[in-house]
Amino acid sequence: MKLKLDLHDIFNKGHDIDRALRGIMDEAMAKKATLVEIIPGKGSGQLKKRVLRFLDQKDVKQLYHRVEKDSKNFGRVFVHFRWK
Repeated sequence: MKLKLDLHDIFNKGHDIDRALRGIMDEAMAKKATLVEIIPGKGSGQLKKRVLRFLDQKDVKQLYHRVEKDSKNFGRVFVHFRWK
């Protein structure tokens, strides 16, 4: 199962971004999704940095297997999960 989160609509609303990221991670855990695609967009790269900082938090990092930055599309990040 793959989940998708597009942050284009809330790119300048800090609390909404954090809430959306937390929400998609919770949904991935509940549905045992194998992949979450997060789309911060290309822009200046600040939103992508914010997403990566969120994913690098200790409590969040233990939830997923690995993060992959799309080599063909700078504005996309994949979060991979591994379930037993």
